[in-house]
Amino acid sequence: MTVYFIGAGPGAADLITVRGQRLLQSCRVCLYAGSIMPGDLLALCPPDTRVVDTGPLNLEQIIAELADAHAKGLDVARLHSGDPSIYSAVAEQSRRLDELGIDYQIVPGVPAFAAAAAVLGRELTVPGVAQTVTLSRVATLSTAMPDGEDLVTLSNPGATLVLHLAAAQIENIVPQLLEGGYRPETPCAVVAYASWPGEQVLTCTLGDLAEQTAQAGITKTAVIFVGDALGAQGFTDSYLYSSGRRRGTRH
Repeated sequence: MTVYFIGAGPGAADLITVRGQRLLQSCRVCLYAGSIMPGDLLALCPPDTRVVDTGPLNLEQIIAELADAHAKGLDVARLHSGDPSIYSAVAEQSRRLDELGIDYQIVPGVPAFAAAAAVLGRELTVPGVAQTVTLSRVATLSTAMPDGEDLVTLSNPGATLVLHLAAAQIENIVPQLLEGGYRPETPCAVVAYASWPGEQVLTCTLGDLAEQTAQAGITKTAVIFVGDALGAQGFTDSYLYSSGRRRGTRH
């Protein structure tokens, strides 16, 4: 018996990986993360699958479901939106599975920020403009941010900053980003519900970010991008494909 932590992708059912889809179609138990999981993805579960919405459950209740499946010898598809490597709560679940001696595997998925960047038609690392992407969030009703990971500090390098779980705090975010080093004219974008039918996209400058986000009514399930890479023009081509690069065989 194995618990498979599966990255279900940003929303669209066809953005789950082939491996994730195959496991979802074979597991007899499926635990999924509340209302952010599309119904057409859950429809891939076999007809006799035990399907559990973990939205109203606490961590101990979720572990009890996994332990019960283990006792019955049933594989579990544990669906998480996006990719399990960020903001998925897989760390605390896997720690408890280690204590119980229950086998698990992690199946990567398409992260929300990657889907949102695709919607924008933008690369987040542009030659000569930005080669660093910082992924972060803000503290609301969730765990506090560690020391040194406040927005003022994170905006000092001037890299492309990607914020999850932050749209509801947009009024507080903008002043911190301006204090940290970004400029009022720094390009920004907000993508809500990337790949969902109700997808929303807005592009603006940092100076207008709070007002435009509020006007659009975007408060959740959104990814915020800040950085010059979003509006880069006239940049130098990457050395990777330049005529001056010495070609060789990759092993």
